Amino acid sequence: MSAENIKKIQNEKLVKQVRYVYDNVEYYRRLMDEKGVKPDDIKGTEDLHKLPFVKKDDLREAYPYGLLATDIKNCVRIHSTSGTTGKRVVAFYTQNDVDMWEECCARAIVAAGGDKHDVCQVSYGYGLFTGGAGLHGGSHRVGCLTLPMSSGNTDRQIQFMMDLNATLLCCTPSYAAYIGETLKEKGIKPEDNKLKAGIFGAEPWTEEMRRNIENSLGIKAYDIYGLTEISGPGVAFECEEQSGMHINEDHFIAEIINPDTGEVLPLGSKGELVFTSLDKEAFPLLRYRTRDICILSREKCSCGRTFVKMTKPMGRSDDMMIIRGVNVFPSQIETVLLNCGYAPNYQIIVDRVNNTDTFDVHVEMREEDFSDIPNGITQREKQLQSAMKTMLGINPRVRLVAPKSIARSEGKAVRVIDKRKLID
Repeated sequence: MSAENIKKIQNEKLVKQVRYVYDNVEYYRRLMDEKGVKPDDIKGTEDLHKLPFVKKDDLREAYPYGLLATDIKNCVRIHSTSGTTGKRVVAFYTQNDVDMWEECCARAIVAAGGDKHDVCQVSYGYGLFTGGAGLHGGSHRVGCLTLPMSSGNTDRQIQFMMDLNATLLCCTPSYAAYIGETLKEKGIKPEDNKLKAGIFGAEPWTEEMRRNIENSLGIKAYDIYGLTEISGPGVAFECEEQSGMHINEDHFIAEIINPDTGEVLPLGSKGELVFTSLDKEAFPLLRYRTRDICILSREKCSCGRTFVKMTKPMGRSDDMMIIRGVNVFPSQIETVLLNCGYAPNYQIIVDRVNNTDTFDVHVEMREEDFSDIPNGITQREKQLQSAMKTMLGINPRVRLVAPKSIARSEGKAVRVIDKRKLID
């Protein structure tokens, strides 16, 4: 489709969607009224900049039903991310929303060479996490034989992969790398499996990691992008060119803005990615700030697709980290510490060892709590670790350290040390 026809579709859908949101979501109506914008002011994508941004703080403030645009009886599912202060982002879906999302994931599978003759092993987590459900639905839409494995139990993963001749693998890149390592340990060579492609997302990964996965599994490794707030994986996907991800522009409008000023930047500029949903019925977000930093491009693609491409995210405009596919904010750590009676003096240390993220949290004890009795400290570390797992959904290694032992820079502790090499 030509860029002109894509824009025509976006214009028609945007006008309708803005009116729908204004009429059905009081929270949005207030934001638009505060900015002096009415639905009639939006004639097409050229007026998109007039609309207010929506941020994660808005989602927390409106939790759980404040951004719901339809009666709850019309919703068939929710998905959720971890929350920064205990309040999670809850995204609602009507059946039409699910159908659209699965179509987007089906496009990603087809772009990776999948069709109805394939056996698609879905090893993303199922449940509230969007990864498993999205690729599962996309695999059904394509007509693949779908193996709903979820994550973990690697021996069983490999057994089914080999016995059922899986040809497509969908999971996080770190888990794909781990499967490759385990296959090697078992003496199974890349040419012994039937895999031809993998669709990997939910966490940052480098081109070096892509090459390692491709070599260890004997496949082509494709990137996929999405976020729960917009729908889940499949918002954008890589094609055979593997040079950026095509955004499904008939369902989403992408903008790049200056993260400091909110100014819309031209194509080719590096800035913060902003998405507007064009079809969502239950949880439609207009101008949602993803905080992901990337570049958009309309350079001609050899695959023939004309959708705009986005680069891999190059960083964040906030302090969020993605660890083992889970969004983690320092403020979540602070909340746990305060709830457990500790001062918020801590340091998060993230690294990647053997293609798997490590996650350590060092917490300073208060002077009155400091003790050199190992058993007491170990017990408190276990209690903190359990509380953090409940908040975050993943298990950090917690270490209690002596008061004032975390180095300060200009009086402030360095909260996050991320040793991972996430960009080549």
